[in-house]
Amino acid sequence: MVEALTGKKFDWTKPDSTKIISDVLETDYEKLFDMKYDSPLYAGLKLNPTTKLAERLKDSEIKILTPADRCTYPLNKIKKLADLKDVGVEDIGSLEVKEATLRNGFLNLVVPAPPKLTTKISNTAITKAIFDLVFPAQLRNPGWTPPGANWRDMGDFFKDVTEFNDPIQGAVANCYLIGSLSAIAWADPYSIIHRNRATGPGEADRVNAVQFYSKNSGHNGPTGLVEVTDKTLVDSSNKPIYCHSRDNGEIWPAVYEKAFAKWTTGDTTDLPDITQTAFGDCVATIAQITNKTPYYYYTNSRTPDQLFTIVRSNSVSSKTIYPMTAWTPATGPDFGSANIVANHCYTVLGWATRNGVNYIVLRNPWGIVEPSGLNTIQGVVTFFDQSFWRPINTIANDGVFAFEMGAFKTFFAGLGVAK
Repeated sequence: MVEALTGKKFDWTKPDSTKIISDVLETDYEKLFDMKYDSPLYAGLKLNPTTKLAERLKDSEIKILTPADRCTYPLNKIKKLADLKDVGVEDIGSLEVKEATLRNGFLNLVVPAPPKLTTKISNTAITKAIFDLVFPAQLRNPGWTPPGANWRDMGDFFKDVTEFNDPIQGAVANCYLIGSLSAIAWADPYSIIHRNRATGPGEADRVNAVQFYSKNSGHNGPTGLVEVTDKTLVDSSNKPIYCHSRDNGEIWPAVYEKAFAKWTTGDTTDLPDITQTAFGDCVATIAQITNKTPYYYYTNSRTPDQLFTIVRSNSVSSKTIYPMTAWTPATGPDFGSANIVANHCYTVLGWATRNGVNYIVLRNPWGIVEPSGLNTIQGVVTFFDQSFWRPINTIANDGVFAFEMGAFKTFFAGLGVAK
């Protein structure tokens, strides 16, 4: 979210990264991870004060800010192109067009904002002020493209192989989907399949077919193949906005996210609305991708030892052999101090035991933010890939941590598996 807002790439391993997050999101870092503080991470949701559960906001309760909301000039006074003289545009015909695109049924001409208008902008985060001249265009179902973004082919489906740390969540609250992709890539990597075919005379024109299975979940569609191209959403600097891979130039996580959005929304174009994938069921989603049966285990009715046994029963050599995820409640303990994110899905990678204490190994789909020292193993946890007996050092990957089972019961609402 921070990278999408600033248009910059940050090294989140640096000590000052938490300050950057706090400054950009204008929220104390300790208050970001709990819904009770009205954190911007939970845009579109509200906390029910009685049930303590997350609820979607009604359309009437949502206000989406536009550039006009950040500008003190009364833009509603501009009714005709001739009215642009009031903001310093004397000769409309001389305007330099920076970009011309057809988006969502409109012709967008992006031109530099005139000085008289840029001086009125109160948000200092806007460093390159522009405005769009938008004209209706007769297009049939053109698809969806958010402002300031473009659909582009940014690389290869696989850069090397399917890996659990490839999927990184982007600027939409679909942790359930990204956590599920990570769980599948870890426990059942052969389920991530690259089906594609040529659609033009050259091999550069191609389309991918991604298989999904109807499982009666909140986000659902008919069983079948969904066709999408390699084009994914990037900003003006060609940085990915939504799900992407940790490996530069690899696009399979973004292609799966795009295909899932097209499948669940019923979009008939190649440009589905990725934001419509927000909020879902991480266990059911695994089943929708793998055609397995989902099973749910809630923490409030089980002891830490019982939860540990569930993880072990779905593992071999400490590593999960069936895709597993876990999720946190909307509010509860002090999530901010613990660096645990409320109302969030994590991938379950396996288990570990140190000095008689049992741990569950988890991964945050953000690829960052993990508990520091709180009920965690401070060191290396190594798993072996049973197929090749390949050692995998999980603790060295960002967002991965081993959490003590008692703390897991305290902070998490449940875990699930599809098999």
